[in-house]
Amino acid sequence: MSTVVVQAEEVKNLVIDKLGQAGVNCNHAEKIAEILIHADLRGVSSHGVLRTEHYINRLTKGGLNANPGISVNKSGHVTAVVDGDNGFGHLIADKAMEVAIDLAKENGIGMVTAMNSSHCGALSYFVNRAAQENLIGIAMTHTDKIVVPFGGKEPFLGTNPIAYGVPAKKNKPFILDMATSTVALGKILQHKEEGKEIPVGWGVDADGNAVTDPSKVMALSPFGGPKGYGLSLVVDIFSGLLAGASFGLHVNKMYGDLDKHRHLGHYFCVINPSYFTDTETFLTNMDQMIDEIHNSSPAEGFDKVLIPGEIEQLNEEKNKVEGIKIASTVYDYLNKKQGRVLHEKD
Repeated sequence: MSTVVVQAEEVKNLVIDKLGQAGVNCNHAEKIAEILIHADLRGVSSHGVLRTEHYINRLTKGGLNANPGISVNKSGHVTAVVDGDNGFGHLIADKAMEVAIDLAKENGIGMVTAMNSSHCGALSYFVNRAAQENLIGIAMTHTDKIVVPFGGKEPFLGTNPIAYGVPAKKNKPFILDMATSTVALGKILQHKEEGKEIPVGWGVDADGNAVTDPSKVMALSPFGGPKGYGLSLVVDIFSGLLAGASFGLHVNKMYGDLDKHRHLGHYFCVINPSYFTDTETFLTNMDQMIDEIHNSSPAEGFDKVLIPGEIEQLNEEKNKVEGIKIASTVYDYLNKKQGRVLHEKD
């Protein structure tokens, strides 16, 4: 599958236009596009503009509210519940993180759940928002069943990602964003879009056998066996049960039932270090920890020991200058207006 390299700002504007054509208001479209581009810049294309077509298909079928009335119920001094009115998860998650940040600034901690939401994109975007404010961010969300429980054959859990963002003083924030499956489903979709095989261990077929053809993947496995399985359950409890949302087998499919609302839930926690220790000391110690890891001896085949999220941060710096790589089919879709596909020669 061929790919093209395009400046991020151009792609962002294409996504905004595409969402606008589908009835999404300009401010909402810009925020959604920003979050999608964030993923592409970091090299996580599985959660980037690749998803635009699916979102619009779901919107057209009635499974998404184009312009939701997102509401916030501050249920306590450090807690709140966000009702997303079945809109774009990106907008709902962003609002929930904003509320959690405000609560943490005021009271030391902010814990916010979101309900009546949908797919919200890369969690790294939201925890990075907290880290940029010298706060610690935690985010969780669940997805529809695609992962088999440890010791099981039939899918029960989603890829159920979890993310952490921790600020530093001179270094970039520590950002950990990971699925509790071996890989996120989006990575398999990206390989399928680009016509690439997947590594053994990413997915299994209907009989539970490992496959390398992404089109044959029927289920994923939790990373680390029982450890990933346990963390996946934690994510479903926090972002499903605690949020008053569906869980496990009861979560509506992302790539099916496009006319139905998904009723996804999310969980966000923001911690203000100043309520526990001196902020400057905390940030300085984070720098020391990161520097000491960087200065540790790398194993054979590695140039340097990095911290989680650092590869993505390096990708972001590079891609902001050189542009992001997306599948040609995705670029053509974004350029398609009134039945005509625009190519570079146009």
